[in-house]
Amino acid sequence: MQIFSGIAASPGIAMGRLCIIDRHHTVVSEYPIPSDAVSHEIARLARAIEDTRLELESLKSHLAETNGEDHLFFIETHLMILADERLVSEASEIIRTGLINAEGALRRTLHRYRETFARIDDPYLRERISDVETVIERVLRSMNGDVAEPLPQNDDLMIIAAHDFTPADMLQINRNHVLAIITEIGGRTSHTAILARALDLPAVMGVEGITDLLPDGIVVIVDGLSGTVTVDPDQETFQSALRRKQHYEYVESELLKFAPLPAVTRDGHQMHLRGNVEIPEEGASLLEHGGSGVGLYRTEMLFMNRPFMPDEEEQVQIYRSMQLAIAPHPLTIRTLDAGGDKLLEGMDHSAEANPALGARAIRLSLSMPEEFKKQLRAILRVSVDGPVRIMFPMISGMEEVRTAKALLEEAKRELTASGISFDSTVQVGIMIEIPAAVTLADLLAREVDFFSVGTNDLIQYTLAIDRSNEQLSHMYQPLHPAVLRSLRRIVQAAHGAGIPAGLCGEMAGEPLYLPVLLGLGFDELSMGAGSILRVKQILRRCTLERAARIAEGCFAFSTAAEVEMYLKSQITLDVAESID
Repeated sequence: MQIFSGIAASPGIAMGRLCIIDRHHTVVSEYPIPSDAVSHEIARLARAIEDTRLELESLKSHLAETNGEDHLFFIETHLMILADERLVSEASEIIRTGLINAEGALRRTLHRYRETFARIDDPYLRERISDVETVIERVLRSMNGDVAEPLPQNDDLMIIAAHDFTPADMLQINRNHVLAIITEIGGRTSHTAILARALDLPAVMGVEGITDLLPDGIVVIVDGLSGTVTVDPDQETFQSALRRKQHYEYVESELLKFAPLPAVTRDGHQMHLRGNVEIPEEGASLLEHGGSGVGLYRTEMLFMNRPFMPDEEEQVQIYRSMQLAIAPHPLTIRTLDAGGDKLLEGMDHSAEANPALGARAIRLSLSMPEEFKKQLRAILRVSVDGPVRIMFPMISGMEEVRTAKALLEEAKRELTASGISFDSTVQVGIMIEIPAAVTLADLLAREVDFFSVGTNDLIQYTLAIDRSNEQLSHMYQPLHPAVLRSLRRIVQAAHGAGIPAGLCGEMAGEPLYLPVLLGLGFDELSMGAGSILRVKQILRRCTLERAARIAEGCFAFSTAAEVEMYLKSQITLDVAESID
């Protein structure tokens, strides 16, 4: 028996026989070429890119016939990457100046992309390099004449392992016969992982070397909760995993009973539980888990991996797909949150000493007003089809809010002049993510329709802690008294101005924090779809009065450790009393 560790990418436990699929990267040889062969190599590159485009278009048509239009976003993304002129120009320039073959030049180009994306702090955006890798891998296969091994289509139940799975692979999997997937690369925020969760398919990723070490047909246990793969388990381990699987599925089935129930406390207080999403494919899972709309729709991915900004029509199409996926619930669209460590292709990225404090988010949008208005017009146009809210990120002061709102009014006038309908009463909110916004919360609340607290950045900026720094990760403390005092001030400012206060950072999805957030007075929590039911279960067992007492009690302590100990003791006490 062997146990391999990886990344818990999609929850669930499955046991079955292993089927290994050859999804290794194409082996690329780099070799010198004479100067008179440069044109030939560039022509080979162009021909392979065109062949890959035709392959993707064919796959798009096939998926549209078999899966419908709902899951084509990934293919569209890959087609956009393929259409990136910089991809061709950079590889061609390497061929000319380096006098090397097209495959080698393309691999060097990919290495440059990897270096760029590695500097991105946001894990969701950093994982977008996988889309670039997938596209370049297709081009390399085309150049070498390689054909990817097809996915098995037989009726046997199996667990599939591969070096990597693309989103397109995921959409072609026969869900009735595939129990789980294992990959050697990839992470929790990759598109493949997002799709696995949307399809309720257990997945463990980042299990290095597993396809080379194991034979086909061997029995494995995939644990998408712990991120482990157990190979050739003994009887005791198998039975233990089976019991754990049964327990997990029982708990999930019990939690699903909460999905149609309202998110209200025992004393009748309602709190909206919504989802954080980045692709339309997540909409169905959000609704199945009892979410009442989207509290944070990240739009950055639409702007990345491309040499130019998306036009208005393309944005309308994507936003409308997202809206249809969660209808009739509200959709909160965060305007572009890029810059700093979230680089966009095709833009001039001047070196910044501290990108986290540089030209990013709303600052970047306001620096390119015409592009910003394209996004605002696209959002407004979608607002006629259902409830939409606009949310500006990383606000630090009144000038930014007023300038952004002025551009929104310009966008409205332009649509009106063109005879295009929109909801003139669309709500406008801001994200509270930096200490300046906390300090000015009472003033900012008079300018907008709602607040949404981005605790990931707020905690980071308040405590001066880089949450991606492993040496300091223990100091990233959501229950730090400074953070709790900031949250209290934000809610008080919002309610003082008569507007709702929401929270869309990772704190929202942690059941332990629910009594505090409820007691502080938050009106809305937005989280990953998989967290909604557990938070709703705790919410429906609480009373607002009890939560308010617990929240107030937290302010009697001076360290995060003391607050956490107190909070756990109160929840334990509540559980004991409920049993009695």
